[in-house]
Amino acid sequence: MDKEKEMLKAIFETIEEGIYVIDQNYTIEYMNSQMVELFGEGTGKKCHRLLNDSDTLCPWCRAPEVFRGNRLHWELYVPKADKTFALTELPLKNPDGSMSKLCIFRDITERKQREAKLAASEERYQNLFEHVGVGVYISSKEGRFLDANQAFIQMMGYDSKEELLNIDITRDLYVRPSDRRKFQEMIERDGRVVEYEVEFKRKDGTPITVLLTSHVRYDHHGNVLGYEGITVDLTERYMMEKKLREARDFMNKIIHSSPSPIMAADLKGNIFIWNRAAEETLGYPASETIGKMHITKIYPEGLAYRIMKMIRSPEHGGVGLLRSHPMLYVRQDGKVIDGTLSAAMIYDDDGNEVATVGSFVDMTDRIEMERTLRSTQEQLLQSEKLAAMGRLTSQIAHELNNPLFGIMNTLELLKSEIPPENKRRKLLDMSLSETVRLAEMLRKMLSFSKPDQEEKSQVNINTIIDELLMLHDKQLRENSIKIKSELADNLPEIYASRNQLRQVFLNMISNARDAMPEGGTLSFKTRHQNDHVFIEISDTGQGIDQENINKIFDSFFTTKDTVKGVGLGLSVCYGFIRDHGGDIKVRSSAGEGTTFTIFLPVSETPAENRENELDKTAP
Repeated sequence: MDKEKEMLKAIFETIEEGIYVIDQNYTIEYMNSQMVELFGEGTGKKCHRLLNDSDTLCPWCRAPEVFRGNRLHWELYVPKADKTFALTELPLKNPDGSMSKLCIFRDITERKQREAKLAASEERYQNLFEHVGVGVYISSKEGRFLDANQAFIQMMGYDSKEELLNIDITRDLYVRPSDRRKFQEMIERDGRVVEYEVEFKRKDGTPITVLLTSHVRYDHHGNVLGYEGITVDLTERYMMEKKLREARDFMNKIIHSSPSPIMAADLKGNIFIWNRAAEETLGYPASETIGKMHITKIYPEGLAYRIMKMIRSPEHGGVGLLRSHPMLYVRQDGKVIDGTLSAAMIYDDDGNEVATVGSFVDMTDRIEMERTLRSTQEQLLQSEKLAAMGRLTSQIAHELNNPLFGIMNTLELLKSEIPPENKRRKLLDMSLSETVRLAEMLRKMLSFSKPDQEEKSQVNINTIIDELLMLHDKQLRENSIKIKSELADNLPEIYASRNQLRQVFLNMISNARDAMPEGGTLSFKTRHQNDHVFIEISDTGQGIDQENINKIFDSFFTTKDTVKGVGLGLSVCYGFIRDHGGDIKVRSSAGEGTTFTIFLPVSETPAENRENELDKTAP
């Protein structure tokens, strides 16, 4: 049992989720160390006092659903911890028929795994073992006690040794007198009885089951004088075994309900624990892995042996531990997936290695999201460069066109004054031809600087904002930036280029992040008014000085250092919005944050009326 207990304890050492159990009165019965680390010690307290510092139920509480037998999986932001968690809530039916709620908190803010601890249960189980009572006795063959220790006296419910020595063993001690005769036959035949289970009755008649181990006492002639031995009250043992079974079942439920894959293997690599999450993530059913599959099969060749070296090394979390190490896994279908592994060595009572246990997190989605984010940022930067190049090209072409056409006109006039057969006329024709060729090159440059418009369609602003906030959610939270969105219901669609609007909002998000290096709040709000859709994007960052506020939409103007930008982002954004018949307004003060208000027409508006309508709708 010690081995099993240590094994279960080691398993919880590898679980990085916060776990707690409450009864139907919302009193916390159990918390693992990760939960304590997140919220502080709260065993015996009300859960809403621990999680929300409140004397009333948390506004997000769904415990009644769980007590009705529902299994819940949902996400929750807890202000006290300033973290977002993935919650798994499960109903637990106790042996007495009452219900408890098991809740697993997985921190999805940093996606870093922490190991859970079961130190509290170790003390509870240790106490169960330490208080097992053992009675010692000496009796005669005729059925009288000659001596007994205090533990046996208390076990049988007597007030004193003298009272116990006066009873008739066959009549007053055995529930069934036939058991006394059977005991005498066995012990006199074999000279001893080992772990004979029998029912005794206490002074008040209450039956108890005991384990009897005795041997015969002989005189010097070899005659049987009586018996002496020890009795173990199995009542407490049965209760202890019941509690251990319940604890084992409870821990097994936690292991199998964990959203992270958990597995364990002996030192030969034979798997003996494989939870449901491991089945779902790696594709191997438990029926084909436990006792049948080698642990090396889930890793690329040679990697399993490197893992064992890392666990035994002090460099990765201490000897016997491996904390959140990047790892590759091989699914049943052969697909290799990225993840992180936390593992621990399991030792026996003598400190010998007996097994390893580990849990891992599938990082495929996170890595793909980060890859998508990097790609989007690169596209945004490239778009800014191309837009700036286009505007610069357009300006150069326009500036050269006027003098170029003047030269062309002058050459045409000169042609009329020089006869065709004159040699100078040929020079004029050559000059005019080269000038026309130069004009054609400028025309092509202008065509490049103003390519065909992005394809437009009916788009929903709220959908674009939701997608971008979901894409940037983790990156913003890693920079201690909270996201607040108030998106209007039934917001009408607008006729616009989805890609250009995405670039506008991505640039706004990037600027807000840079303006809040110490963290803050990024807010998105949408509304509909006077046939226009309004988008307000606010941050609580450093703000913009009044002397610069009228320059921020100019090309190549920037308040950032040269490493972060070249001043093209807002200029590009402004151009896109104006091309859609909209406008951007900005409100800001140094040290008090910035608010950009973008307004776009619900449908296309004739160009000659756009300016008047913008003046009417601008806040």
